[in-house]
Amino acid sequence: MNSKSKRELVDKIESEMAVLRKDIDRLKELTAPIAPENAIGRVSRMDAINNRSVNEAALRKTVRRLKGLELALERSSDTSFGLCRGCGEEIPMGRLLLLPESVLCVKCAQRA
Repeated sequence: MNSKSKRELVDKIESEMAVLRKDIDRLKELTAPIAPENAIGRVSRMDAINNRSVNEAALRKTVRRLKGLELALERSSDTSFGLCRGCGEEIPMGRLLLLPESVLCVKCAQRA
């Protein structure tokens, strides 16, 4: 991977991390406990509890993605960055732009 491509990828990772951090903040607000003294009605409370569980799942997924991007950013200075851990071939730039945390090429990922 040439230095221009690596810089483009690092910029993409950093911008995506900024977006994910904002999403995490928003999702944390949405998953705050619902106080029992809030008079929102029984059905509305059930809706709020259901929405909270959906938002908690989204929060877990977003945090997991952020951690993957943080690891990818750390690995970006390694000489092996962009190389498949399975076969050692270069991971296509298109795959890295879509999933910067990828450590396997498409062929190896399909086998896993």
